[in-house]
Amino acid sequence: MASHELTRKLEETIENIPDFPIPGIQFKDISPIFLDSKLYEAVIEDLVKFSKGKVDAVCGIESRGYLFGIAIAVALEVPFILIRKKGKLPPPIISEKYDLEYGSAEIETREGQIKKGQRILIHDDLLATGGTTEAAAKLVKKQGAEVVQFSFLIGLKDLKGDEKLKKFNAEIYHTLEY
Repeated sequence: MASHELTRKLEETIENIPDFPIPGIQFKDISPIFLDSKLYEAVIEDLVKFSKGKVDAVCGIESRGYLFGIAIAVALEVPFILIRKKGKLPPPIISEKYDLEYGSAEIETREGQIKKGQRILIHDDLLATGGTTEAAAKLVKKQGAEVVQFSFLIGLKDLKGDEKLKKFNAEIYHTLEY
């Protein structure tokens, strides 16, 4: 669990933008974190503490999952694997489709980068309904690896994304919850 000091600093730093990108949405703008290198380092330390000694690789979900995920992997001294939107990676790829509120989407990773039997941390900046993260976990499982952890800078409790991820029997961590 994040320290009271880190939580306080993040709550002061993350900007709440009402009605963006559409009316009724309260957008959590994490970009001010990157203006404070010490705060960014503290976030990485917090996320690394959750995963140290428990994972063999980190998968980050495009694109904001890369902002912290790469630094987590470097600190843990494990590989970082990109999970991207359809059509962004060269073949050979493995893909997973998932449903959105209106329509569907697809994510991909390069075949062979996730190894059978690896213990995987899936990281993204924010957990909302959990649909993309669930698809990422299915993508990892398709390749014979095990999702052992999910980590997020922010979890939105009311959207119940954690419920969608419980079926993977993996630890779930949010530095902040709203």
